[in-house]
Amino acid sequence: MKVIFSLISSLFFLITFAQSELPDMTLKSLDGTDVNIQDISKNDQIVIVSLWATWCVPCINELDAISEVWEQWKDETNVKLYAISVDDARSVRRVRPMINGKSWDYEFLLDTNNDLRRILGAATVPLTMVVKNNQIIYRHSGYTPGAEDELYEKVVNNSK
Repeated sequence: MKVIFSLISSLFFLITFAQSELPDMTLKSLDGTDVNIQDISKNDQIVIVSLWATWCVPCINELDAISEVWEQWKDETNVKLYAISVDDARSVRRVRPMINGKSWDYEFLLDTNNDLRRILGAATVPLTMVVKNNQIIYRHSGYTPGAEDELYEKVVNNSK
């Protein structure tokens, strides 16, 4: 009984106190450039941040679904998408070939130590967030077909 209570309490704590803003930390771009994560969402810029991995089928499905409507989204809302790979040192070598094969038109960053993933409390990927001025205004974990429509609505409603 104590174990169950402890697990429930821990889960409640994580949900209640989940990170509400992007942390001040640096990630690497695919070309090795340092990018401070707080620099991606300044001056009322709406950004989508998607934590994903090459081994995660729902992650790939979500990025593929967004890709189909991405040009329209950018034209209508000026949104940017940062796809942050949480592939570790063993699987990070698969990131660039996958991106090249998919023709995704996003910004890509690497979180090979999973530091950002841990800070954000992302137990699973994909974790998709809408961010404005470093404040996380929408957060969704997992992917089901059609979830990109809800994501688009959050972007539109917060870009005004």
